[in-house]
Amino acid sequence: MKRLTTEAAGTLIRIRVLPMGKDLCVAVSGGDREHIGAVALAEPRPSLKEKGGISATVSVLAVTGHKEDELAREVAREMAATLNVRVSVSCGIHVDQAGAEQIQEIVDAVGSLTREMIRTLQGRDD
Repeated sequence: MKRLTTEAAGTLIRIRVLPMGKDLCVAVSGGDREHIGAVALAEPRPSLKEKGGISATVSVLAVTGHKEDELAREVAREMAATLNVRVSVSCGIHVDQAGAEQIQEIVDAVGSLTREMIRTLQGRDD
């Protein structure tokens, strides 16, 4: 299992990746109460816009009242398209009374962690 952590909006954010054959099972969590707020499954496919490129089709399930669906979708899409593997992402980050700035800081941190994890999985550290 590969793990990366960072701090954003005064809380710890984690991304963990468990290889399952060629596929990847990813957990994104953090905040005051880690949980499952949304789950995304991404399937790589040929890009419809970029000849020879890879994109991904993503399906998402969200727990009622939770807002992690777009975050789970983007992590799954980016990892599947970049690595050309099937990816499931379970995402749950809760910060009590988070304002718009804190939420954006968390979203940005998850994006950075995702790109760093992709480089790690590709065997690059740049």
